[in-house]
Amino acid sequence: MKKEKEELKGAPTISAGPTTNSVSNGTSNEAVIEADKKPSFLKRFWKGFLNFFHELGKNEMFRYVIKRLLLLVFTFVIIFLICFVLVRLLPVDANTGMNDPQVFYNKMVAQGRYIAVINEDGTKTYMPTPILQQLWTFIANLFSGGDHPWGYSYKIAWLQSPVEILTSHLTPTILINVYTMVIAVPLGLGLGIFMALRKNHWEDHFLSVLIMLVISVPSFVYAFLLQYNFGYVWQTLPPMAESASVGYFSPEYFRSIILPILSMSFGSIAGYARYTRAELTEVLTSDFMLLARTKGLSRAQATVRHAFRNSLVPIFPMILGELISILSGSMIIENIFRVNGVGGLYLDSIQKLDYDVFQFVSMFYILIGLIGTLVVDLSYGIVDPRIRMGGKK
Repeated sequence: MKKEKEELKGAPTISAGPTTNSVSNGTSNEAVIEADKKPSFLKRFWKGFLNFFHELGKNEMFRYVIKRLLLLVFTFVIIFLICFVLVRLLPVDANTGMNDPQVFYNKMVAQGRYIAVINEDGTKTYMPTPILQQLWTFIANLFSGGDHPWGYSYKIAWLQSPVEILTSHLTPTILINVYTMVIAVPLGLGLGIFMALRKNHWEDHFLSVLIMLVISVPSFVYAFLLQYNFGYVWQTLPPMAESASVGYFSPEYFRSIILPILSMSFGSIAGYARYTRAELTEVLTSDFMLLARTKGLSRAQATVRHAFRNSLVPIFPMILGELISILSGSMIIENIFRVNGVGGLYLDSIQKLDYDVFQFVSMFYILIGLIGTLVVDLSYGIVDPRIRMGGKK
């Protein structure tokens, strides 16, 4: 009898809870409580950020980052060489839209792009220099601080540097893209969460059809519809953006760019909602979500604490990539609403054959795209510390 009591004393006890019946050895309840106490997303992001730089010091991570940087530089150089050669081979008519053809040729000679040949009658004939010589002169001026290596604008702004022109057009582009992100990100994530929670209900089906329609229609169609109805038919909002003279941060200017902001927001909202729904639906059907519900968490608690965190791993790099792309504008939208931004400048340089401005803005777009791709790829290791960048396994 004494031996049976000792065996019963060492056996596990049966504990009955309000949600489930489980066999406990005295420490399982504490383990369940500790497992639920996960850090917030900001703490996990900060931990992943520190872990990223910690891994950066290791050879494997360091090699991966260096390899990606070298690949970025190599890609940029190759694209630049192709763009440089093609642009310099284009014919330039100094009499079309030029204020002074003689000043134009003098600038070309000073940059090493033309050679002045003196004829027997004393007149000058300007001949283009070989492409390789132009490339060497450009590189020499670029690193030595020579006479405007990127050239001048001869059509958009007479003898103004493309760098100065691009800088003056950045503010409206940044404002429109920032306002678009402020609207699109929370609305898109909120709609995606709602659709995932209401999966296979009428709300989910209705929003899915609506989102597919929004994604299928180009953004300039919404721009024309909004401009026609709100700007001309109902006359509730300005159909065109105001000029810089009113101030980029004035209420008048903000009111004038509401229509281009809405035109750019529809596609972003639909994209975020569709992607969030797909990721969150997959996470909600995972085994660990069933375990979280059996621990006693409500559906809202399990969704916020577990499902939404895990679904943000592939979504956050998308948001980060769009944050980097705020410097790039929309050529069509800015041209429709006459926004004096980078997109409109790029299209204007093509229409007016301002080749130096076109080349500089093109390289600016390419650089932003390459940097955005690199940052998005590296951000996976910051968002989720379990992801090892450059690992072989």
